[in-house]
Amino acid sequence: MLIRKQFKFEAAHVLPYHPGKCSRLHGHSYRLDVTLDGPLVPEGPAAGMIVDFDMLSRVVKNGVIGELDHRSLNELVPNPTSENVVIWIWRRLVPEFPQLAELVLWETATACAILRRGDPLARLLDPE
Repeated sequence: MLIRKQFKFEAAHVLPYHPGKCSRLHGHSYRLDVTLDGPLVPEGPAAGMIVDFDMLSRVVKNGVIGELDHRSLNELVPNPTSENVVIWIWRRLVPEFPQLAELVLWETATACAILRRGDPLARLLDPE
């Protein structure tokens, strides 16, 4: 079973290798979709859930959104394309959520980067 939760943050960046207007400082209203895949917890406070949505929110807000919101992404990622930012996010979340299945980072309403657990890049990023 899958669960998914959406998060939003505002951030600015410069794409240093871009030949066009994205080489200038600009910002986006990002949306992050976090998807977990796993069995239902059989007992305890999270019984019947994959992960409690409150815990998912707490971890994502503290470890990711709190770091990215209202920030220049170039301070954290040297070439902050959507693809590189979603990799940065994956590295932060997978130790907390080994059942991380997919991240979708929407840079605009029509453009996003997707990283899935089965992707070769995601396998390289997962802790052994």
